[in-house]
Amino acid sequence: MISEIEKKAVDIQKKLLEKINENPKPARIMHICGTHERTIAKYGLRSLLPKSVEVLSGPGCPVCVTPDDDIDTAIILAKKGYTVITFGDMLRVPGTEESLFDARSSGADVRMVYSIDDAVKIAKGNPEKEFIFFAIGFETTIPMTAAAVKRGIPENMKILTSFKQTPPAMEFLIRDINVDAFIAPGHVAAITGTNNLKFFEEKGYPVVVAGFESYDVLYAILLLENQLKQNIAKVENAYPRVVKEEGNKIALKMIDDVFETSDSEWRGLGIIPKSSFIFRKEYENIDAGIQYKDYYTKELEELREKRKSKKKNCICALILTGKKTPENCPVFGKQCTPASPIGPCMVSDEGMCHNWYRYRKV
Repeated sequence: MISEIEKKAVDIQKKLLEKINENPKPARIMHICGTHERTIAKYGLRSLLPKSVEVLSGPGCPVCVTPDDDIDTAIILAKKGYTVITFGDMLRVPGTEESLFDARSSGADVRMVYSIDDAVKIAKGNPEKEFIFFAIGFETTIPMTAAAVKRGIPENMKILTSFKQTPPAMEFLIRDINVDAFIAPGHVAAITGTNNLKFFEEKGYPVVVAGFESYDVLYAILLLENQLKQNIAKVENAYPRVVKEEGNKIALKMIDDVFETSDSEWRGLGIIPKSSFIFRKEYENIDAGIQYKDYYTKELEELREKRKSKKKNCICALILTGKKTPENCPVFGKQCTPASPIGPCMVSDEGMCHNWYRYRKV
């Protein structure tokens, strides 16, 4: 039986769809969030929208955009005897030749956790072993790593980072693809606020920060449609129950204390300037990328050479930039499934391929 709350949500969704369908302006709208993609796919929102309104999926899945170099580095160190700890989805993402899960199957000590605090507990409980926490994510997870570092991590633990910042990727995308407006992720904006998106107003791109229910996404699309019809461009906060203009000042201060911005490679996009966070100099002693550089550099270079000649049928890189959809991929739903993923877009439950396969509707 449908609850009153669910009935109200359905009514809101219907009213929003009626407004969007009244007199739609043709538009290409891109979201930058794996959770938004899951909502869109789960509720079949694309099939309910006017054909002239196209919703593209951008690089919003942190697992999906983690480059081969970072994955290969973690695998090399795991196979050299270090215990690598990371999140569940990251275990199955393929590097050049194998995944961390494959390395574990071959005898490497690779473990899954839900947070860096779990990793700290494991390291404290096993002082005779050397641990590496493979830390990935966007602005939502970075403060947790910063907080753990400020509290102090065990001496037998280092951190290998592959952090990404959302706005630089959004700015990079408008140079490369045809897009009219953006839906920004609400959980990221809960940390960063909306001020760091204001530069899109000057560039002429409407942006709406949205929550993750179906009506949140539809409301964001309606607001963007209204802006495009009026030929204006501003940042609107459609998730005020969580997001404030100034963001989470405590979390931002912790990030600034521990990390500084750096150029970074994104799978499918290449090097994006100032799109990552790396440890400040005073924390380099816990940076696995620096402390263990001599242990992985040679093998990483060899893997890079192999990568150049390796042909992949997976088109995840094109899917991440909105240039292709999963149905364009020759292996989607055939050789590549959630049970046997070929590319990172199928591995993560935030990946576009994973959600298209799971819900079989868009």
